[in-house]
Amino acid sequence: MSVHSTSGIVAWSDTDASGRFHHTAAYRWAESTEHALYRSVLPDIDIGRFPRRATAASYHRPLTAGDEYTVGLEVEHVGNSSITYTWTVTGPAGVCVRGEHTAVHVDADGRPAPVPQVLRERLVPTTGVA
Repeated sequence: MSVHSTSGIVAWSDTDASGRFHHTAAYRWAESTEHALYRSVLPDIDIGRFPRRATAASYHRPLTAGDEYTVGLEVEHVGNSSITYTWTVTGPAGVCVRGEHTAVHVDADGRPAPVPQVLRERLVPTTGVA
């Protein structure tokens, strides 16, 4: 399946009173990586058409303001109207967060709709095996 990654630096606003990144920051970073993937395929894509259906994360190491991190987002499954991703946030000391989420493509009325074909083709590359 397809893999996409982005990097960043933990901002002060990403931290909580402990000085460590707030648990919601990892979700924002993963979502930003997902959106970058969509825009790399379809620059004018309506990102609002991919709401979350399910999310989960486990936290392994802290990050603090100024730490560099990388998000690796992997396409786990592409269904008719949904896409499931697994992702890892890695910092200077190794894996900090492992997570997953499922997004559902919806139409203008908010009903599930097929994943756009050009996006599907990019997320599920063909191997040439018959």
